[in-house]
Amino acid sequence: MRRRLTGAFVALAVVVAPVGVAKAASFNVKDYGAKGDGKAIDSVAIDKAIAAASAAGNGIVEIPPGTYLSRSIHLKSNVTINVQQGARIVASGSGIDAPESNPNSKYQDFGHSHFRNALLWGENVENVNFTGKGVIDGANKLETGENIPAGKGDKMLSLKFCKNVNITDVTFREAGHFAIIVNGCNGMKLDRITVDSPDDRDGINFINSSNVELSNSTIVASDDAVAFKSDYATGKTFLSENNVVRDSTIGSTENNAIQFGSETCGSFKNIQFRNLKVTGASKAGLGMVSMDGAVIEDVVYDNIQLTKTASPIFIHIGKRGRCPNNPPAGKIRNITYRNITGTNLTAPRDIPGDPEYASTISGRSDSKITGLTFDNVKLTVPGNHKESDASKSPPEVSGEYPPRIFGVRPAFGFWIRNATDVKFIDSTIEFDKNDGRPAFTTDSVQNISLNGVKVERSTGANDLLWRKSTGTSVTNSTTTTGQTLRAKTN
Repeated sequence: MRRRLTGAFVALAVVVAPVGVAKAASFNVKDYGAKGDGKAIDSVAIDKAIAAASAAGNGIVEIPPGTYLSRSIHLKSNVTINVQQGARIVASGSGIDAPESNPNSKYQDFGHSHFRNALLWGENVENVNFTGKGVIDGANKLETGENIPAGKGDKMLSLKFCKNVNITDVTFREAGHFAIIVNGCNGMKLDRITVDSPDDRDGINFINSSNVELSNSTIVASDDAVAFKSDYATGKTFLSENNVVRDSTIGSTENNAIQFGSETCGSFKNIQFRNLKVTGASKAGLGMVSMDGAVIEDVVYDNIQLTKTASPIFIHIGKRGRCPNNPPAGKIRNITYRNITGTNLTAPRDIPGDPEYASTISGRSDSKITGLTFDNVKLTVPGNHKESDASKSPPEVSGEYPPRIFGVRPAFGFWIRNATDVKFIDSTIEFDKNDGRPAFTTDSVQNISLNGVKVERSTGANDLLWRKSTGTSVTNSTTTTGQTLRAKTN
């Protein structure tokens, strides 16, 4: 049976379905004029198929094997886009939609401020699904900078104010500034996807978004690979909560693998990361910064393997305040790291700064980081620092956030400043090469306890250095060879 819609013939599959269950209508983009030859611009035909599928209600847009050169594709609600195995949607080098105006653009970078200069974009859409084992490919045609020429795009999939979005099995390549950027969305599941963008910028940015799950996926990017952020691009912020990242492999060649921020106008609560492999991060493997007033709380990292990460664990509260009304410094509290291992902890690429930094917890005197638990954390750090580095006093930095801002840390394991209620349980810190710094150094910390902790003996004078700190407790803890830990308080 064939039905003529919008000037094209559309094949409707007739399938015997169980009584009472309607079979979704299928809309093949080639019936709307798509060539799939890599030469013709097929985005107009794809748009027509999407419009028809949406109008039919939960229709399926079929993209069969072929190469579909495309300008901006416009998403609508109640549609499934099935990018079949062997199909490639490829970005055109021109004709991408212009970035829309945004009166709030001063609060975040260009890429965050605009949504329509994308290969695929949708606003106020719901019940949108991507399926199939095909590829969405930027083909080195999407931009990564701040000054984007007319007709060029800088993101692959852009969603603003979306609900109930599912992406399964699709691969995103050479994604420009973002493979996937979502802002103000509620309800997303991303399963078995691949982001292959090691020389572009961000992998996935979940911004102002809740009830998100990323699972069984491989995400590799140059900039932040998987990030939770909250900017002011939509003129408002949301509490981001109830999000999960699990059972995946994540790596950043030049920046942070798993990151909160730096855009942090709105707050974050109840976020879980579990069963992950971090395969690289030239900055932080597990990074968390509150730069613009956000409260970040109730976050759990569980069963995570870190390799090739310059700074395994990095937490920082700054006071950039790049949001309306000059917000005060934010807060970070109730964060748990459980079953974390780290080896080969150096940057995978040469970037500004040093190739490695000790794990860092840096609060502020006016906003201390509160309630940290490190349970069964086992790190083998590079080491090879001289004893004099133990006297380092990293600067107070309010407006920046990369790990390099603090320079060499005065500890080989953890340097902790302006924090309260910190617990290390059944954890081990070792080094590849002898190090003269203590395993732990604190500055202005209240109530820190080590129970069942083992550290490799420093070649310097101290294994623990408590500076301007109170409420220190060390029980059942020794060097890795069973020696009593040498602690100094000053």
